[in-house]
Amino acid sequence: MGFDFQIFIEQLFSPVYLQGAMLSLGVAVTSLIIATVIGFIVAMGRGSKNRVAQWLALTYTWFFRALPALLVLLIMWNALPQLIPNLRDWGYNPFIAASIGLGLVEAAFMAEIIRSALSSVDEGQGLAGRALGMKPGTVMSKILVPQAIRIALPPTTNEFIGLIKYSSLASVISLRELLTTAQVGVNITFRYAEYYTVAIIYYLVIVSIITVIQMQIEKRFHWASSLPTKKRRALKLVGAAR
Repeated sequence: MGFDFQIFIEQLFSPVYLQGAMLSLGVAVTSLIIATVIGFIVAMGRGSKNRVAQWLALTYTWFFRALPALLVLLIMWNALPQLIPNLRDWGYNPFIAASIGLGLVEAAFMAEIIRSALSSVDEGQGLAGRALGMKPGTVMSKILVPQAIRIALPPTTNEFIGLIKYSSLASVISLRELLTTAQVGVNITFRYAEYYTVAIIYYLVIVSIITVIQMQIEKRFHWASSLPTKKRRALKLVGAAR
């Protein structure tokens, strides 16, 4: 039994695969947003002078870095509705469970990425901003975060690609994402090579598009070439204040 190109082409352009790919991408995007928000809060806690905040942040990171993502998904889909019986009546579905579960796990890793990125920015940058009369929130959003984004972008992109692959774990909670779509076809036809090859191509296309987007965003945060003249002058003033 050789490779059947007709089956391969039919599945390659099948809307079912496209739906599965979009579902995997949707889970990854939603999970990354959740992870970034929680990760930023945890990173702030790690850098806080408040010992309670430090302890809570460390506990969160320790706890979710130790748990397998598959276990968290099973808890989110099977255990949580037992604790909250009306949860599924409120629209709770596998997509939401997978997004929250992966987001909670990923937040522990994003916290370390964000904390490392912020700590890599020279402390003098923040001091210079405050010396110019900027409020702490303004210093964070206008000086520290833009520089931290440039540093955090490559590892964040790697984490996002990882989330796309981890979304395949959601098959255990009945989410029909990309890999599950391929597996359903295999179970019906027993044509492993054709269906799995289509899944490989979709994953490669998704990752390639993400890589191109990453390169464009990195150019956007390349300070030497992309900052407008007024912002460059402002940066020179900050540097002079140092």
